[in-house]
Amino acid sequence: MTSTERPAEASGQFAIGGDLTVNRLGYGAMQLTGKGVWGEPSDPEEAVRVLRRAVELGVDFIDTADSYGPFVSELLIRKALHPYPEDLVIATKAGLTRSGPDDWRPVGRPEYLRQQAELSLRHLGVERIDLFQLHRIDAKVPLADQVGELALLQQEGKIRHIGLSEVSIEQVEEAGRFARIVSVQNLYNLAHRDAEPLLEYAEANGIGFIPWFPLATGKLAEEGGPLAEASRAHGATPSQLALAWLLKRSPVMLPIPGTSKVAHLEDNIAAAGVELTDDEFAALSKGA
Repeated sequence: MTSTERPAEASGQFAIGGDLTVNRLGYGAMQLTGKGVWGEPSDPEEAVRVLRRAVELGVDFIDTADSYGPFVSELLIRKALHPYPEDLVIATKAGLTRSGPDDWRPVGRPEYLRQQAELSLRHLGVERIDLFQLHRIDAKVPLADQVGELALLQQEGKIRHIGLSEVSIEQVEEAGRFARIVSVQNLYNLAHRDAEPLLEYAEANGIGFIPWFPLATGKLAEEGGPLAEASRAHGATPSQLALAWLLKRSPVMLPIPGTSKVAHLEDNIAAAGVELTDDEFAALSKGA
C-alpha cells in the first residue's frame, strides 16, 4: 500500500525499549467493550472491523488491558487479528480489578499480577507480551513486589518490556531500581497537561509516553479560539488537530485514540497527515 493508504505511517516512528519500532499514532482498545468498559460491545462485528481497519491504515501499536471488559478487548483483538502481522505490537496491562461498570480498584499483589499476565497470554494467543504495563500502583503493596514480579515474568520470557501507568517521576525512578521501564501512560492532552514534567522526563530518558484521553480540547474548540481557526486553515477537525499537536509536542509521544466506529477511526488516523506550523503549535499551546 502507499503511504496515503496507510496514513498512520505519516506520524513518525518510535522504538519502544529501543527495539520495538512502531508508528507513533496507535489505537487504544478500551472503547471496544460495553458501556462503562464492562461486558460485550453492542456491535461486536463493528469492533472487529475497527481493529482490522486500524491495521490496514498502518496502525502497528494497539494498547489494551485485562480489565477492559474484563478480557473482552483482548479476546476481540485475537478474534480480529490473530495470527498477528509480524510488525504488530500489542501492549496490555494488569493491576486494576473490576466489580462492575465504571468501577476500578487497584490490586498489585504479585500472585495476582502473574495470574493476569498468564491469562492475557492465553486470551491474546501469544507466547510473549510485547509491552506489559502496571495499570495502577497499589498503595497497599510495596512497589518492589509489584515491579519485581513483572521483572520475573520478563526473565521467564513471558513479557518483553515493562511499562507503568498513572505515575510520578519519583515512582518511575523507584520502579527503575527493580526493572527497566520503557513506557509511561498518563492522562495528557491539549487541555490537561499536569503530566508535563513526566513527559519531559520521559523524553530526556528515551521512555515512550502514551497519553490516555488524548482527544480532549476543552474551550480551545470554541468559535474564535485557536483550534477553530486552525481547523479552518487545515480543513481538519478539532480532534485531528489535538492529535497533531500531541505528535508535534514530543518525539516520544505515542497517542492511542480509541473508538468503536470505523468512520471515527479513519478520522483519527488521518490526523497523522496534519502538520502544524510552529506558530500554530505555539498558539494552541498558549491557548490551553
